[in-house]
Formats: sequence, structure tokens, C-alpha cells
Amino acid sequence: MNPSTSGWIDKFLRDLDEHYLDNLSLDELYLDLRKIGFIYGTSIDIVLPNTSDIRYSEEEKTKINLFAALAVTYYETIEDGNQQDCIKALIQFYEYLNNKKSFFSFINVLTSNNNEKLEKIMHTRIQTNESLLKKNFSHLLTNALLFIDVLAFEHFLIHDKNPIEYASALEETLTNIVFLALNSKLEKDTYDELLVKLFASSVRYTKVNSTEQASFDQIHLERYTDELEKRYILDLTSLAVWNDREVDFGEQAFVRTLGVELELHNQLVKESLNSVQFFVKEHKEDISFFNYSNPAHHFYKQTTRTVSILILRNKKRLIKEISESKELMILLGQSTVRDLSKEEKNQVKQQLLDICKTIPSLAIFILPGGGLLLPILVKFIPKLLPSAFNENN
Repeated sequence: MNPSTSGWIDKFLRDLDEHYLDNLSLDELYLDLRKIGFIYGTSIDIVLPNTSDIRYSEEEKTKINLFAALAVTYYETIEDGNQQDCIKALIQFYEYLNNKKSFFSFINVLTSNNNEKLEKIMHTRIQTNESLLKKNFSHLLTNALLFIDVLAFEHFLIHDKNPIEYASALEETLTNIVFLALNSKLEKDTYDELLVKLFASSVRYTKVNSTEQASFDQIHLERYTDELEKRYILDLTSLAVWNDREVDFGEQAFVRTLGVELELHNQLVKESLNSVQFFVKEHKEDISFFNYSNPAHHFYKQTTRTVSILILRNKKRLIKEISESKELMILLGQSTVRDLSKEEKNQVKQQLLDICKTIPSLAIFILPGGGLLLPILVKFIPKLLPSAFNENN
């Protein structure tokens, strides 16, 4: 079974025992997914028994792990489920998200075979586009958010409704909490300040106040009642505050407070922090992302440099697209002399993302977490537009 060739889902399901998937629990599987790094945005192994002699690449392992988690979710949720219905449910789930122009971006798959259609959807879903962003650092924006798919799929199966609202809300919650976590450090160096500003700019379109006074009260954690949702939020926060030195008191206090807000036992909080530390200690040499004292710092530098190059290379096309959007130009101009309302900021964000969709080289803005890159784009807009635009600055 080779996840890089057509027909791998058929072979994957055929190689497994008929009742293997429906006997697994997603709660138990989550711990295994965390152990192999899937929850942290990388996969050092696959979560199910390997019946093949093929040595899988990291991308292939991630693809297998994502499909396994989605399949286990289906069989645990749907009584008397079957493979064909599972594939159809997954296709419907992803088409819902794609049709609503969510943070998932997929190619238009034209094939009559459902299994092949799902294979192409999943291939696109985990792509990190190595030619645009260094793969080791794009994980922070893409693969670390893959488990959103699993939780959103479970929500879709249980409530039988479009999952886009749930998936978007969860991504927003995770982004906002990471911002608060970064802002909780007692002593911030230059890159800590840059990261806080980056996240603050990214979440200005949400209900979180991008100031030091922002708090959990502004994030609706009460909507998350399932322990798996809570543990995932906690684990990504633990990943966000990780560094190769001791986590400072402010960050520890933040993670403990988050555990209280999520109504999780303190033992689970300790386990979450220890799990990140243990995983990195065991696999640091094999994963370049962790070969820095604080990989988020390096991520910021690498991402800013890469996005800057992409923007400058597409300068003419970008200027033309922005200039032709009269409403966007008006709002951008007004933003130099007054604060935009929440609705206006959402409008600017959406129109900028729509423009990025028309320029293939800027597709990274539409990836999961791509909203974090918007402030970098906004920073370049005054330099790109005609001098008349800057008269109000």
C-alpha cells in the first residue's frame, strides 16, 4: 500500500481486518496520535499496524494517520457503518468546507470514483507546498491543525449539518489562545514581541482584544464540552510555549489557568506539557523544526522572508488586483486615518484572501492558519500602492 499512488485507500481498507477500525476508540487513538507527533504537526510513524514493507515519507505517514483518525471517527459515531458510506460521508464533509470557501483549500476533483476523489482531496489537504515555504516551518500553520478535520468530521456526523461554522470557530479559538499564550511570557525578547504583534494583528478580526489586557473571558471556551476538544486545545498551547529551556513562570501559569478554564484535571495539564518535552527530546535530531531554541522565532523570520519574496515577485499582479477592488481601496485608505469597525476589518480580510486566491503563488494565504500571514501582506501594501494612496499616512 503506497499512499502516493492511486487506489491506496482501497488497499488500506482491504489490508485491515474487517472489524479493526470499528473496535478502536478515538479517545485512545488520540493518545497514539500525540505520541507519534501527528498532533504536533509531524508524523514519525503511522498509528496503525504497518502491513507494508514500504518505507513511508513523512507526508505519506501524515496522510495515513489523518485517514485512520477520520475512519475511526466514522465507525465510532455511526452504528453499523460500512466502507462505502464512510468514503461518501468524508467526501460530503470536505465538499461542505470547500464550497463555503473555508480555511481548507482543495483543487476541483473531477472523477467518478469516490475513493480516488477522496485520495486527491486528502493529498491536497496535507500539502505544505515546499517550494513556497520550508516544510519544517509550515507545519505550524498547516499540519498542526489537521486534527481540526477529525473533530469537525465528528461534529458533522453527530449533528448532520454543515461543519464550517464549527471548524472555523475551533481554528479561531486555537489561534486566539496561542496569541494569549505568547503574550503570557513575563520577559519578552525582540522576537517574542514580534510574534505577539503578528498574532495580535491576525486576531484583530475576531472578538479577542489584541492588547495585553486580553483574557480568557473573550474566548468562548464554554462551547467545548468534549474532553478530546479540550485536550487538543491544551496540547497545541503546550506546543506553542515550548522552547529548549525551561518554560517560564508566566507561561506555566497560563497553561495551568487554561486547564482550569477548560475544566481539566491538573494532572492532564502536567501530562500535556511533559508530552511535548518528551517528544521533542526523543526526536529533536530528526525534526529540523525543533532544532532551534524557540522554533517559533525562526518560523517568524523564515515566513516573513519567504512571504516578502512572494509579494515582491507578484507586485504588478497584486497592485492591479487591489486597485480594481474599489471598496477595498477605500477601506485601506480610511484605515490610515481611523479605526475600522469589526465588519469592515472582516471585509478587508476576506477581500485580501480572495485576491490571494487569484494569484497561485500566494496560495499559502489560504492554507489553514494562513490568516497569520495577512499582517505581513498588509505591511507591504503601502509600499506597493501609488504614492497618492499614502498621502493620508
